[in-house]
Amino acid sequence: MNLIIDIFFDPKDFVYLCKSNKYDNNLKAKGLKKDKVNVITLGCSKNLVDTEVMITQLKGNDIDVEHESQKNDANIVIINTCGFIANAKQESIDMILRFGEEKEAGNIDKLFVTGCLSQRYKEELTAEIPQVDAFFGTNEVPALLQRFKADYKSDLLGDRITTTSNHYSYLKIAEGCDRPCSFCAIPLIRGKHVSQPIEKLVTEAENLAKNGTKELLLIAQDLTYYGLDIYKKRNLSDLLKRLSDVNGIDWIRLHYAYPAGFPMDVIDVMAERDNICNYLDIPLQHGSSNVLKAMRRGIDREKTERLITDIRERVPDIAIRTTMIAGHPGETEADHQEMLRFVEKMRFERLGIFTYSHEDNTHAFGMEDLLSQEEKQRRADEVMQLQEGISFELNQAKVGRTFKTMIDRKEGGYWIGRTEFDSPEVDNEVLIPADKHLLRLGDFANIEIEDASEFDLFGKPV
Repeated sequence: MNLIIDIFFDPKDFVYLCKSNKYDNNLKAKGLKKDKVNVITLGCSKNLVDTEVMITQLKGNDIDVEHESQKNDANIVIINTCGFIANAKQESIDMILRFGEEKEAGNIDKLFVTGCLSQRYKEELTAEIPQVDAFFGTNEVPALLQRFKADYKSDLLGDRITTTSNHYSYLKIAEGCDRPCSFCAIPLIRGKHVSQPIEKLVTEAENLAKNGTKELLLIAQDLTYYGLDIYKKRNLSDLLKRLSDVNGIDWIRLHYAYPAGFPMDVIDVMAERDNICNYLDIPLQHGSSNVLKAMRRGIDREKTERLITDIRERVPDIAIRTTMIAGHPGETEADHQEMLRFVEKMRFERLGIFTYSHEDNTHAFGMEDLLSQEEKQRRADEVMQLQEGISFELNQAKVGRTFKTMIDRKEGGYWIGRTEFDSPEVDNEVLIPADKHLLRLGDFANIEIEDASEFDLFGKPV
């Protein structure tokens, strides 16, 4: 497997951030029982939606399928991979090899691989991992179904069996991306931007609401480009209005907006509609104009600051989530210090940071990647240390206030919830002692905040 390692990653060039492995237990041989499928999803929420579409089609063909089953009773495994950055590739490769070994041992009968890694490196993977029965790209669900002697059912379009908690669901409004960002391989993997028609998305939202969804998380590689291809204008604001009218949808949340050419009418709709959360995920990537130019982001620091200021003026209590990249080719120590000053000045409610990953065939791949992984990580750590202090101060300001809170789960003696300013899995959570209060999963509760840390709030129902 040395070739795989050479192609996909160098241990010196990334920090290994993998999920806890739920597949360490030996799988049992399945004998002649009816086929049962286990689908494993790696990567982002867009991948999760693809998995849900796949599962819906499999079940629509009367195929027994579960998502990330813990029962170890499946004889067919499908891995939906991520291929975005080095550590994501590593995680996907590890999972494929693990189940390849299970197939060799006779513990499973068939192994299929789909998703971004498979789309990008199908030929190399086919040559290197013969244990996999077939590799499929990101838009090849019909071909995958043929392996089960099943048909792609067009009457299931708009229906989706969700894998998240019933009360929230992701709604992918577009596929692909037309942006020329230097570091990003998504256009190479997912292709050009393709918007989904408003009517189709409204129907999907209505179906989700009928099945218990109260919160829609709108996702795309670039939300703000929505509609340009099919409506010849940026049409996210019109889509939001239509989705806002869907009965049963209490919260709508926006993920992955692009800052250059940001359509401010989206913020106006947010201010007008109570069920559109005062929340915006807008990856800015850097705070230095020099690096933003090298990244080909189409915006500089001055315009970025003006945009964030304008958004906050229109929706004063908005929570802005952003992500940054440390160590892009050409980033100097002076650029890094400028990013620190930018973060300190903007005081983002939520912030994450990645170390730069040198992705082949991207524009930045032709630039010298001179910084060591250790130096990239040092810079990332400095940004996060600064953000922790900002988050702590902003959370402390919430103490004594009461917030409408969605109760997501019960864990470790606490009810775990979120305010409208927090998205699942990536943002702050509200912890309510379960031994003192009776709440119900998927319901809203008014929670008074009694204490706060950098990333958690602690409260009680009122």
